[in-house]
Amino acid sequence: MRHRLIVPAAAAASLLLAIPASAAEPTQGAPGVGDSYYPTAGNGGYHVSHYDLRLKYQPQTDKLEGTATLTATTTQALSRFNLDFALDVSEVTVNGKPTFFAKSGDHELEITPSAPLPEGKQITVVVRYSGTPSQVKIGGYSAWQRTPDGAVVANEPEAAAWWFPSNDHPRDKATYDISIAVPDGLQTVSNGELKSQSSKLGWTRYNWRATKPQASYLTTLAIGKFDITTDKTADGLPVLNAYSKDLGDNLASAKASVERSAEIIEWESKIFGPYPFNAIGGYVPNVKTGYALETQTRPYYSPSGFANGANTSLIVHELAHQWFGDNVSVKNWRDIWVNEGFATYAQWLWSDKEGEGTTQELADYTYDGIPADNAFWKVKPGDPGADNQFHAAVYQRGAVALQALRNNVGDKAFFAILKGWQTDNKFGNGSVQDFVAYAEKASGKQLKSLFDTWLFTDSKPSATVAAKDGIGKAGKSAKSGKALAAPAKAAEPKSWKKIQAAQNGHGHQH
Repeated sequence: MRHRLIVPAAAAASLLLAIPASAAEPTQGAPGVGDSYYPTAGNGGYHVSHYDLRLKYQPQTDKLEGTATLTATTTQALSRFNLDFALDVSEVTVNGKPTFFAKSGDHELEITPSAPLPEGKQITVVVRYSGTPSQVKIGGYSAWQRTPDGAVVANEPEAAAWWFPSNDHPRDKATYDISIAVPDGLQTVSNGELKSQSSKLGWTRYNWRATKPQASYLTTLAIGKFDITTDKTADGLPVLNAYSKDLGDNLASAKASVERSAEIIEWESKIFGPYPFNAIGGYVPNVKTGYALETQTRPYYSPSGFANGANTSLIVHELAHQWFGDNVSVKNWRDIWVNEGFATYAQWLWSDKEGEGTTQELADYTYDGIPADNAFWKVKPGDPGADNQFHAAVYQRGAVALQALRNNVGDKAFFAILKGWQTDNKFGNGSVQDFVAYAEKASGKQLKSLFDTWLFTDSKPSATVAAKDGIGKAGKSAKSGKALAAPAKAAEPKSWKKIQAAQNGHGHQH
């Protein structure tokens, strides 16, 4: 019950002067963080530091039961705040006190504490819930996929709302404990390390722990029957890979690819800096999707990604995201280039290492091979729009932008920029503009024009403009000053089709 404080008028006036406005007048937390692409994503008024999820799942009925305990801190005085969640909620408590709650929109859980919460207060929110996640639709789809022997949830930009309440935006990262009980005979896969498992009365409980800050969309869960391999890196990091037992002809090629994860992480660590997390792996469930996703410490791969044989380029891409996307995440979803352009460039670097085409050859072939009237050049990688968030231009033109940067600042400065961006923004977020400013400061060069050319124009840069950034075979020939009857065109690098196949496997459901 809320009690009213009665004081003399003069005392009341002095009290109001003494108390900050935010403490005197609690307000509702915003129902979104202000992302222009997804206005209802995330919430305002608090920051979550840890999620403790205790779950039980029955594959036969697709019933999920859960208790989520969120440890958070208010960032303003709150009269009410929201969580993003779509399943049925039976009870909510805040700091142990039963709390009024209501559902609104597709995934807003509105929570009204029994008393307003002051700014800077540590709070514990407990939500008890249940539901059939595959039947719950947001925007016409469910990120929760049923499989022949279980289920899996992995999607971008939204996945959490189907299985746990969260502040669902990459700006609010947290650590996770995920405990899931499933019928005996089934296994689970999630982020981080499997700390323990135990069986009782026909159920086996698995306890997973992710101890580094993690965005909600990067949090994953799979239930089913898996062939699991474990190992340790030379540095002692635990490696866990999992493959559904019914992958058929794709199993061998999936293993030939994913089992190289530790090797690829070691190579990428030399380029991007120390691996930021404390576990490594990947998993391939029996799903019909066509995409892969950089779920933190344990990327998700669709079986179709290995339908034509081993696909190490895809592994390189998803593991590069452990730095670009997971360690340093987007500030807003329009900043998707800071994820995808860099992960694609990692594939180009791998191609160079494998002798299948240099980064320069790949950049030239991208520029020369796509005509100016192709819609590819209409998409601006630096702000592609929600409908084009995963357009090929974000990946490929985005990688050309990095080659142009490398050509302008030189190899030493370029690779220092890649490492420094990771160090200076560790476990944080960054925008396209943040990266441009960082690259300018680190290199001592003015780079706005370069990035405007490759990231923010909706037309193909002319050969003359491209040549200034060292891009395009025709442009290179023109730079010599010699007239050419027919401008040279870049030859197709050996790795080109492999990289495109990996790109096709990185589209997303939403």
